[in-house]
Amino acid sequence: MEPLLSVLLPAFNAAPTLPSCLRSLQRQTERCWRCVVVDDGSRDDTLRCLREVAARDDRFEVVSGPHRGLVEALNRGLRRCTGRYVARMDADDLMHGERLAAQLRLLEAEPRLAAVGCHVRIFPRADLSDGRRAYERWLNSIDSARRVREEAFVECPIAHPTLMVRRAVLEELGYRDQGWPEDYDLLLRLLAAGHDVGVVPRRLLCWRDSPNRLSRTSPAYALEQFTACRAAFLASGLLAPAETYVLWGYGETGRALRRALLLHGKRPAFIVELHLGRLGKLIHGAPVISPENLPSHRGLPIVVSVAGREPRRQIRAALGEMGFDELRDFVCAA
Repeated sequence: MEPLLSVLLPAFNAAPTLPSCLRSLQRQTERCWRCVVVDDGSRDDTLRCLREVAARDDRFEVVSGPHRGLVEALNRGLRRCTGRYVARMDADDLMHGERLAAQLRLLEAEPRLAAVGCHVRIFPRADLSDGRRAYERWLNSIDSARRVREEAFVECPIAHPTLMVRRAVLEELGYRDQGWPEDYDLLLRLLAAGHDVGVVPRRLLCWRDSPNRLSRTSPAYALEQFTACRAAFLASGLLAPAETYVLWGYGETGRALRRALLLHGKRPAFIVELHLGRLGKLIHGAPVISPENLPSHRGLPIVVSVAGREPRRQIRAALGEMGFDELRDFVCAA
């Protein structure tokens, strides 16, 4: 019988971390899986390591080819996946023993969910920056499909190596290279297509933070590329019906998002600011107004572009008191 689950694992020059990654997969309490490992033209011992493991454990299928990059490796491996579900994994991370079982249970129990993620523990901890620790806390605060949607334009709300997706959905969307992070692009396309993405609120993946990680070395993961990705999906989603919107916040994040949205023909009709020195003035032709003026402009979508969880919480509460509904009337974007 075909396994219920395929694990999609790309690897490139991963020899130092691959053995422990594969052992964490072999220790899963869920035993009914087949792992498609794509060696993307590694120049170290990655392929030899994979072949040795596959010779001992026939649940591993090794696919090798020239180095074409992560997106091509993922699509190449996806074509070999046969399970009803596809779980992502990276070659430098580690799974908790119950990860696959817990995510399968949720997907089987909730047919409305197209995919699920889980919480993470970033490691090694010794040199972890305050920023990464804050990001981990934010990521692990997301515990439902509703919260995934609410936080989708702040950061990528699901760590991609934790994702488990229904294969039919993933095959329909595939991976693509748009010049920005392929994992964030996939998540936003899932949501834009009307799919719900849930979360198992347990730390079931150890997510390695290293200087060599693709998210730290690839230009596609630069901050401006994340902003470009958000802008593209905002322009085709919440902001699609009109050329104008209300921008709450004109700090560094708000300015960058405004510039990115201009490339899609979207410009702020008003800018909301608390800074008394800016009220009543114009910024790029847009009047600066206070939050109290927002009910007078009901009907224009609102983009809250403010850094920091606590300021966003306060703004969400204020907009809720004014009768604005998150996801219908406004979104938060960082």
